[in-house]
Amino acid sequence: MVSVLVQCVPNISEGRRMEVVEAVVDQVRQRPGVHLLDYSSDPDHNRSVITFVGDLPGVSQACLAMARKAVAEIDMNKHVGAHPRIGAVDVIPLIPIRGISLRECAAAAWELGEKLWEELGLPVYFYGEAARTRERADLSTIRKGQYEGLKDATAKGERLPDVGGPHLHPTAGAVAVGARLPLIAFNVNLGTADKAVADAIARAVRTRNGGFLNVKAMGVFLADRNQVQVSMNLENYKQTPIYRVLETIRREAARFGVPVVGTEIVGLVPQDALIEAAEWYLQVEGFSPEQLLENRLQNL
Repeated sequence: MVSVLVQCVPNISEGRRMEVVEAVVDQVRQRPGVHLLDYSSDPDHNRSVITFVGDLPGVSQACLAMARKAVAEIDMNKHVGAHPRIGAVDVIPLIPIRGISLRECAAAAWELGEKLWEELGLPVYFYGEAARTRERADLSTIRKGQYEGLKDATAKGERLPDVGGPHLHPTAGAVAVGARLPLIAFNVNLGTADKAVADAIARAVRTRNGGFLNVKAMGVFLADRNQVQVSMNLENYKQTPIYRVLETIRREAARFGVPVVGTEIVGLVPQDALIEAAEWYLQVEGFSPEQLLENRLQNL
């Protein structure tokens, strides 16, 4: 068993050209000491999420390798997508899983940020536990105005990167590097094409507008489905479980005469979060994870 295990979930600004996505993911596959767990792409968001784990040196090398390929292949001046983004590699979070603390992941994020600038010329903004200023702890603050707005701001000498710059990379923009606890990327699809409905529901459930703790949310239009979506990050499923957010969205949508037609989990999700949801919806009394067959088999 590896004594130190770090998870990384980088997001790249490409979800349509699968040959580019595969080329970036291959850089992770080839790193010693790293295990690729999952990757998924969304053409409407024009974004891919990659999940891998490993020891800290291996994870850091995988981040550099996949960023190098993404910088070479993705031109932000041509990029269009529904999800907010600031660069070819939009975000790189380091997440403690075993044998390492959140603060140690923050220190590793600072070191990785320096290497991304030195080796790739990619300006870096630190967020989450690695943030160097209070306002940049919130990733949405860094992404305000997206790539285009950030490009204009840095050209005026404003909102300068924590490492590198002062201007953004001419084609790859910038990257947000941080440290955080595991989160769940959870999307709820609605039976309407009216984005104003998704925007209103997102405001109702997200933290900064007085909704649930540890919830970030926005409305997104899915062109290929002609539907809208409430796209969310649930940053602490213990304090704010999936089922509570989903049921609130269902009730808010009903006010507009709109049904929930489906949900999505992007990337990986902790087992406990799904067990909680099943227990709540099934109204199971006195349930224990030890009642799961797979959990008992693992102990053989």
